[in-house]
Amino acid sequence: MANEDKRLTELLDREAIRDCIYRYCRGIDRADEASLRSSYWPDATDRHGAYSGPVEGFFQWVLEAFKTNPRNIHQVSNILIEFKDEASAVVETYFNALQRGAGRDGVTRQFLLAGRYADLFEKRDGEWRVKQRVVAYDWVEEQPVPEGSEEARFGVRQPVGAKFPADPIYELLGRSNAS
Repeated sequence: MANEDKRLTELLDREAIRDCIYRYCRGIDRADEASLRSSYWPDATDRHGAYSGPVEGFFQWVLEAFKTNPRNIHQVSNILIEFKDEASAVVETYFNALQRGAGRDGVTRQFLLAGRYADLFEKRDGEWRVKQRVVAYDWVEEQPVPEGSEEARFGVRQPVGAKFPADPIYELLGRSNAS
C-alpha cells in the first residue's frame, strides 16, 4: 500500500506543478500580478531574456511592461517532470509565445517565440512553485504588426481577450470589474 500512496502523491504533485505553469501563463498573458506571483517562491530567481536576477526584479520588469498594454499569448506543452526527491523537481516545459507591444523606443513590434522553461520547482508546505527558472530560446521570428484597430480586425469575434480584471475568465471566477 505504501507504494500506491507514493504513486498517488506523485500524480497529485505532477498536477500541482502543471497548474503552477498554467497560472504563470495566465499571469503573464492577462497582466494578472497575483497569478504571476503565485507561480514563484518569493526567493526565486529568473533568467528571462534581458532580465536575470531575483524574481522580485522580474516582477517589476513585467509590471512596467504591463503598463504598455502588450498583447501576449503563451501556450505550453511537453511538460517533462523529473522528481529529485519529495520536495524538488526539475521541470522542462516547451512554450510558444506570440508577443506584441511597444519597445523602449515606443515602436510596436510583434514576435513569435518558441523555447523551454528550465525550472527547478520546490514543494513547501504542500505547495509547488518555481524556485529557479532559466528560459531557453529555441526560435524567434519578428513578424509584421497587423494594421488597423483591434475592433476592426476582430470584428464580430467578441469578446477580445483582455487584461485582469476585464478578461471574461475573471467574471466566471468572480474576480471581475462586474463583481
